[in-house]
Order: sequence, then structure tokens, then C-alpha cells
Amino acid sequence: MAAKFLSPTKPTSPLISSPLSFNSSPSLPPLFFNPTEKTLCSRKASSVSTNAKKKNPWLDPFDFGDDPDMEYGEFYSEGKQEEDPRPPEDPNNPYGFLKFPSGYNVEVASLGLKIRGDVRRCCCVISGGVYENLLFFPAIQLIKDRYPGVQVDVVASPRGKQTYELNKNVRWADAYDPDDDFPEPAEYTDMLGVLKGRYYDMVLSTRLAGLGHAAFLFMTTARDRVSYVYPNVNAAGAGLMLSETFTPPSLNLSEGGYNMYHQMLDWLGRPGRKVPRHPVPPLKVSISRKLKEYVEAKYTKAGAEKGKYVVVHGIETDSVASMQSRGDTDSLLPVHVWAEIANAIRGPKPVFVIPHEKVREDVVEIIGEDTSIVFITTPGQLAALINDSIGVICTNTAAVHLANARDKPSIALFSSEEKARLFVPNAEEKKCTIISSKTGKLIDIDVEAVKDAIKNFEGSLVLA
Repeated sequence: MAAKFLSPTKPTSPLISSPLSFNSSPSLPPLFFNPTEKTLCSRKASSVSTNAKKKNPWLDPFDFGDDPDMEYGEFYSEGKQEEDPRPPEDPNNPYGFLKFPSGYNVEVASLGLKIRGDVRRCCCVISGGVYENLLFFPAIQLIKDRYPGVQVDVVASPRGKQTYELNKNVRWADAYDPDDDFPEPAEYTDMLGVLKGRYYDMVLSTRLAGLGHAAFLFMTTARDRVSYVYPNVNAAGAGLMLSETFTPPSLNLSEGGYNMYHQMLDWLGRPGRKVPRHPVPPLKVSISRKLKEYVEAKYTKAGAEKGKYVVVHGIETDSVASMQSRGDTDSLLPVHVWAEIANAIRGPKPVFVIPHEKVREDVVEIIGEDTSIVFITTPGQLAALINDSIGVICTNTAAVHLANARDKPSIALFSSEEKARLFVPNAEEKKCTIISSKTGKLIDIDVEAVKDAIKNFEGSLVLA
């Protein structure tokens, strides 16, 4: 019956009369093949020649990055984003103005939000404590420079959240430990609801993601989900829920030192669509006047004067307020070693920072009753104390980076030269004198070398 409806001038194709066979035709590639085979070499060559990074292979194995021959001529697809054109709220209106959830009123959203990839709201999930959150400050500044008008929020551990009183670029900082593998179900779902209700355009995470953490980021419903992943089989499946992934060389991201976030920073500052590559800004912190006045009352009570004391930080303790890095656990010295170092200080008064009150008795017993001791637990108070000092003597704690951020000279004690180069690169430019142990253990550090450095340190302060 079907045959009589066929036109005699258009015979049927021989491909229809015989069943399809992938093996019978050598010109057809197999249904499933390895992307590294010869069939894709030409496309790979064009992609590599333009330095275009291949996108997430979990999402599309045939995506080889941006087309180098693509021309973007639209006004909405080139350059940086503009400030949010949302009108200000009416103070005379008791109901406010434009009080609708972000993301619902699509009429006021710019066309470039989707075409150009604008980021109006960004959330950063930071793993680690004070040290790791402090080193993420340049990334936050880079986001603000790359996306004008962006609102940056942070999710960090309770200790890490305290760091953001020093960062004026952060709108909200929420306390939630992303490193907890078994969080409370109520806290987990509550944080998901909070993040989902803020309608983020991009979520960044510095925790090594497996399938569980990737699912957490996926459920925030952010458009771009960027995270580090495990460098082993634990990363299997995480790429399906992430837009961009970074694989660190080890399981401990903090072992990368000062440049531990270099992969994410390289991606955030990437050039594209007539936007040049953004350089990584230096580490800077801002201190409020209220915080300065509070800390000034503290060190004045301890017997120190503004601009006439040296901060000593890095006393050995089991307190979580020690502010040391996860990548360098050997970064604290006992009190008796600090006593030898403090005896070599002439002129400025040494002020010992203790992270817990139980350490005060040990310091008074070993160093003396007239010792200036300041009890400080938050990074903001430590930054204010360093800001009013003439310099810092410390181990590998957050104090060395806070001194650099406030442009104060410092002497940093490390367990090895490798650690020193890793955590304080370009030390001379940062007015930092490095003293490292020759045995690889901080307890074996040469105290005489530290005393000689203190003499040069005091001389430079006089010249300054």
C-alpha cells in the first residue's frame, strides 16, 4: 500500500532499504569514542592555539571552549557590566520601593545578565579558619573590580567569619562550617534556604568538593557554581553539578601558602569580550574607628603607648584563636623561647598577645610581672593592635600578613626556608625579615640569629 504512493521519479535511498551498521562504513566514527582520538585532533589544535580553557567535561564532553572565530558585536555582550540600574528605595513609603525578591522581576534585569554573564550577587563559601579567610581577601577585591556593583556575601566557619570585620567589600557574612562532613540536618537545610532565597548569580567554594558538597552548591540554584574538587576518586560525580572546577595538587589546599587560591584567581581575572586580564590586587584590610578605640584602651591598660611598642605573636597554646595556617602546623613557639627573644629588644616595649587567659600565668611567671600582655582573640583586634605598633615579631600566623596589609615592618620565624618562600613571597618588598630553622623544626630556630635581626629591625625603625 505504501509503495504506490512513492513517486517514480524519486527512487528510495539505498540507506533506507538496508539496516544501519556502524561497522560496515569505515568513514563513520563509532557511537562512543575516545575524545583523544585522531578525529578530534584538528579541533583540539584550534582550541589550544587560542589558550581557550576547555569547559567542564562532565557537563559536555564535546565542548572545547569558546570559538576563536566568534565575533561579538552586540552592545550587551562586550565589556564589563554596569552598575545595577535599580532605583533607590523611597524613604517616605512605609512599604518601601521595589520590595520584591531578587530574580522575580525579570523586566528590570539587563540583557547582558545572561549573554555576557553579569554577576550581581556572589556568594563565597570559604573553608578554613582566620588564616585561610584572610588570604581570600584579594579574591574578593578582584570580584569587585571585575564585576562593578556586585554584592559579595560570605559563608565561613564561626572563626573565619570574624575576619570579615576587616573587609568592607563583604555585605553579609554567615557562620556555617563548610568543613563539617556531617552537619545537623536543621542547620544544613536552613543554610540552603538562606542561600537559595538570595538568588545568587555565582557561588565560589574553596572547600574540596565531592558529590555531597557539589550537591549543596547545586541546590543553591546559582547560575555559576565554581569550586575546588578532590584530586582523587572522591571527585567523581562532582563535576556534574558544578560549572567550573579546579583540581589542587594535594588534599590540603592550605599547603599552597600565600598563593593557595591561584587557580581560582586566574579564572576570576580571565580576559574576554574586550575585558583585559585583571591583575590580582594586594592584601588590604580596613579597621573601623570603634575597633581602634577599643584596642587602644586594651594596650594602654597593659602599659604600652601608641607607636612605642612591638607586637609579639605566636605563643604556643592549644587555643583555636592561635590564627595559624592549616598548611603549617609547626608555627608556634613556647614561652621560654619568646622570653629569650624579648630580652634582646631594646627601646620599644614588647607587647605579648595571648589567645587565652590561661596563658597569662605562664607569661608572667617566665618573663616577669611588668610584662605587657594583651588578651586578643579576633583578627580585627590583632590588626588594630598591629596598626598602632612600630613592628611585629611573630611566627607563621595571621599577624605576618596583617602587618603586610598595614605596611608595618616585621620579623617572621619559620620552620624551614621552603615554608617561608611559600607563605611570604617577595618578603623584602613587604618589609619582612625571614628567620628560618635549619633542622625543619621551629623549636630549633637560632635565637641568636633572631636577636641580630631584631638589632637591624630596631635600626630601620629609627631611620624610618
